[in-house]
Formats: sequence, structure tokens, C-alpha cells
Amino acid sequence: MATNKALTLVLVILCFVLVHELETNSGHLVTANAEKIDCKSKCAYRCSKAGWHKLCLRACNTCCERCNCVPPGTAGNEDVCPCYAKMTTHGGRHKCP
Repeated sequence: MATNKALTLVLVILCFVLVHELETNSGHLVTANAEKIDCKSKCAYRCSKAGWHKLCLRACNTCCERCNCVPPGTAGNEDVCPCYAKMTTHGGRHKCP
């Protein structure tokens, strides 16, 4: 009887961990049915006015590959791509330009 309770407890904990991981990573998932966008050209325009052009392109392409989205314009408009807006560096700063 004690073994069944322990097993149930472990399964419940694993379910909570799985749900937590799905919630925290949901912004980084790209659906299989979504058509891939041309990250190279979208990021070239997004970073066209950046002072650190190569750094901007590297970050933008990483974000684009993960989110399959780049906000329009050269800055701002991040509400269009929530995944892009939520992505941060290890230091907690915005990753995507």
C-alpha cells in the first residue's frame, strides 16, 4: 500500500514538472504546420539600422529560428511576436533585437 502511494506521489510530481516545462517553453515552440519564414532577409531588414550590425544579425537569426517570427520594422513592434519578445539571455536581458 505504501508503495502505491509513493508511486502516485512521484507521478503527480512528474506531471507538475512537465506542465511547468510546457508553460515556460510554450513561447519557444514552433508548430510543425507553420511555414518557415526567410529569417535571413527579415533579420537583414530588422538590423539594417543597428550600430552593431553583425551582433544584431546573429541574435535576430537565433530568435527567428526558434520563434519563426521577426517583428516588422527596424525596432519595437515586439507585440506581434510574443516568443521573440520573451526570449532573454542568461543575464536576463532581452535577447532579440
